[in-house]
Amino acid sequence: SLALNYTSGTTGRPKGVVYHHRGAYLMTMGTVVSWRMVLHPVYLTIVPLFHCNGWNHTWMMPLVGGTLVCCRDITAQAIYNAIHYEGVTHFGGAPIVLNMIVNALDEERRTFDHTVEVFTAGAPPAPATLSKIENLGFNITHVYGLTETFGHVTECYWKAEDWDTLDKAGIAAKKSRQGVAMPMLEPVVVRDSEHNVLPMDGQAQGEIALRGNVVMKGYLKNPEATAEAFKGGYFNSGDLAVQHPDGYIQIADRAKDIIISGGENISSVEVEGVLMAHPDVLLAAVAAMPDEKWGEVPCAFVELKAGAKEDAAALIAFTRETLAGFKAPKKVVFQELPKTSTGKIQKFELRKIARNL
Repeated sequence: SLALNYTSGTTGRPKGVVYHHRGAYLMTMGTVVSWRMVLHPVYLTIVPLFHCNGWNHTWMMPLVGGTLVCCRDITAQAIYNAIHYEGVTHFGGAPIVLNMIVNALDEERRTFDHTVEVFTAGAPPAPATLSKIENLGFNITHVYGLTETFGHVTECYWKAEDWDTLDKAGIAAKKSRQGVAMPMLEPVVVRDSEHNVLPMDGQAQGEIALRGNVVMKGYLKNPEATAEAFKGGYFNSGDLAVQHPDGYIQIADRAKDIIISGGENISSVEVEGVLMAHPDVLLAAVAAMPDEKWGEVPCAFVELKAGAKEDAAALIAFTRETLAGFKAPKKVVFQELPKTSTGKIQKFELRKIARNL
């Protein structure tokens, strides 16, 4: 064993994840290949080193003769300063970091004359955020993984021959996919509850299943949870997705976050993506709220940008312009969203609040 990392606790109590040397080595090598790194990059540490060993990114720098820049305070101004003064070329971070950069004040921004390569993971980024940040000089690559897989193991690799002709909205939509397996993993599959592999038709929804040398040894002193996680010969992620004909996966939701309303499944990720497109919304999360008639209905939790006014009716009306009526939030709660130390929104805390509304 190499290290012990803990799951982030977005869906419940954190579990200890045991890493092995082979996984860390292959994650480091595979990321250099996937990110198409050249020699002597400058990497900014935004992902905490205690989280999946910082996605194993720090070990890449000695491999490619790079420079590691440590950032004590993760703010938009600190990130812009590091790019401007230290020449940062690469960093990784959760979508909340992208949101922070997009919404930075003019006085917090700095100029730079090179493209900054960014891996984002931790939650599906809103297409609206992806579209905005690329105009600022950042090239975003969406990756996907879990603590149990040493960090990211799939990449939304850009298919220039098919996607270069898309408009900005189309490009952002493609980039929000979770992609295909990186070099250190076997091909990703999506399976049903009986562990049958589902067709790659972009419609059949099942659980993402992963297998390869960058999967954990198991959960520390928790053989029951380990056995459950590896049922059917793969690591079962707990993330629901579809797989498109080109093999790219696209997450619908965490299994625990799907809202079942009147027998219909509602993806909280889909509703959140629409809310994030509203000009007054800084952050949004959606959870199930009990309903006597429908069983569950969507409840939106929203952080507004500075100076914006709370107007639940306007936000609900905005979502109805894009979503089917039953998917639109039935209630909006304005508050600061609970987050982990890595910036992930703690949905299980929001579910507790929604159950008591």
